Amino acid sequence: MKQKKCTTLSGTGTTSIDVCRWVQSLVQLHARIAPRFARPEPRRRALAYLQGIVSETSRKNGWQLAEHAGEARPDGMQRLLSSAVWETDGVRDDLRHYVIEQLGRQGAIVAIDETSCLKRGKKSAGVGLQYCGTTGHVENCQVGVFLSYVTSRGHSLIDRELYLPVDWCEDADRRRAAAIDVSRYAFGPSRNWRCR
Repeated sequence: MKQKKCTTLSGTGTTSIDVCRWVQSLVQLHARIAPRFARPEPRRRALAYLQGIVSETSRKNGWQLAEHAGEARPDGMQRLLSSAVWETDGVRDDLRHYVIEQLGRQGAIVAIDETSCLKRGKKSAGVGLQYCGTTGHVENCQVGVFLSYVTSRGHSLIDRELYLPVDWCEDADRRRAAAIDVSRYAFGPSRNWRCR
């Protein structure tokens, strides 16, 4: 007989006090990362984005997140993720510190995993014929490598990096067209790219 899967402990219920505490925590987290945004508009939209991500909205794409934020079009959410000026590495560092504070250090481990996204075209950063874990075959896809922090209190993603296939590493024009920041990578003597 298949066991029933539960996402919460049986016998416990979410109370309005829990919800208020979660809202306060999200606002405090946003206040922590807010200085990393150059302008007030993306700073405000970042909070709306986070609220959408943790909401019960069934799909978390630009349209649904914009609708959740009360916006008529997804342009603002898409601009936040694609062209708004903010310190992505600084936000990542702030979130990493927050996660460690919340989950603790005792017995902590880190887990590395890759996730593949199937693609149709050839212009998305890092896209190419490579092993796709989603399908188990060589496919046209992007591959992201993610680092998770895990303790007995929970787990969270704390870092990420785009995997660049060799043909991308050797094609400066292609990297430039996809806005890949080459300063994040170093060209090694074995003709392999690695993060600095």
